[in-house]
Amino acid sequence: MNKDLDYIFPDPPEGVDPRALDPERIPESVAIIMDGNGRGAKKRALNRLKGHKAGIEAVREAIRCASDLGVRYLTIYSFSTENWKRSTEEVTGIMNLLRSYLSNCVERASKDGLRIRVIGDRSALDADIVEMLEHAERETAKFDKLDFTIALNYGGRDELRRTMTKLAKQVQEGTLAPEAITEDVIAKHLDTADLPDPDLLIRTSGELRLSNYLIWQLAYAEFYFTDTLWPDFDKESLKEAIRYYNGRERRFGGVK
Repeated sequence: MNKDLDYIFPDPPEGVDPRALDPERIPESVAIIMDGNGRGAKKRALNRLKGHKAGIEAVREAIRCASDLGVRYLTIYSFSTENWKRSTEEVTGIMNLLRSYLSNCVERASKDGLRIRVIGDRSALDADIVEMLEHAERETAKFDKLDFTIALNYGGRDELRRTMTKLAKQVQEGTLAPEAITEDVIAKHLDTADLPDPDLLIRTSGELRLSNYLIWQLAYAEFYFTDTLWPDFDKESLKEAIRYYNGRERRFGGVK
């Protein structure tokens, strides 16, 4: 971890082994911003798509490790609403890698007890990809070892815009009073309506920003930043993030 960030990540409380994981304090829900595929490829003198391919392998490793460690929900930021600004070649390549991943994900999920969910705006995606996503969600809905959510063509502001549009229509139709729009009502209309808010956010590659990711849901998450590039993020990297989480005192605005 970047030594300049030590003031953000204090030493664990006295008496806590900095290398041990507390089995009673494994985060139930982990969200990840997977950053560094392009830089990982550049470091190895490869093109960016090779980096994204390596990133998919890191996703598979993260799923295995999270499940082994007792994490119940894992959400990854795979493609943002802003990522369309990248070159046509890169976007096409990413979508083709997604197709390749989805082509056998149900078989893999059935072996691992993995439930697949997708959040984001599907309207801009090709019809065959939408069909594959819906197939994966439908066929894995019965599994419950780990809920794996893919944020695809997702943006936190766009999610809130879509949610406000739904609520405004209900108000216009007379089925919802404006004063009845509570935080709970808003949460129930988000893409993540039936998922718990993340306990821990992990961002790789040393960047320190949310990048429009889960901006409602991360209100009380613990944030963990690491210089490790996403293709290099492995089980020890995940354990390091959870060790940090173990050392945090979560008060949710109150006093303990």
